[in-house]
Amino acid sequence: MYHMVQRVDVRVRSEAPPERVYRLVADGSTWPSWSPVVRYERERAGDANGVGEVRVFHNQGRKALTREEVVELTPNRRVGYTLLSGLAIRDYRAFIDLTPDGDGTAIRWHSSFEPKARGTGWLYRLVLQAVISRYAKGLAAHAAVGN
Repeated sequence: MYHMVQRVDVRVRSEAPPERVYRLVADGSTWPSWSPVVRYERERAGDANGVGEVRVFHNQGRKALTREEVVELTPNRRVGYTLLSGLAIRDYRAFIDLTPDGDGTAIRWHSSFEPKARGTGWLYRLVLQAVISRYAKGLAAHAAVGN
């Protein structure tokens, strides 16, 4: 079987403290206010902490929905999720790591996946690098204005 794991790694800094950044990124309902997501739906609730929640995101410029499952929530430090459907890739796992950085937060949004079709990994990597950069920059800026 053909396997070519692709990786995306985006790093940005927010002037906001980790608690504020975490609050935004851990709550899917806030994503439309700072990302290309235009609508959020909760398909399934998670446990008491939110792990296991299945989120459906309607994204700008795409007819297809993305469905994600929250797999890790470490308060003020990390959010992890997997992609369930919406892109022609498999085994997509992403983590958003938050590290105190002076008065602000270093945000590292990194993911790995395998393409479903041979030879398409590089293209998905380039597209996801650009998309995740947009998400991370929006998160950093929105958190910094105190919302």
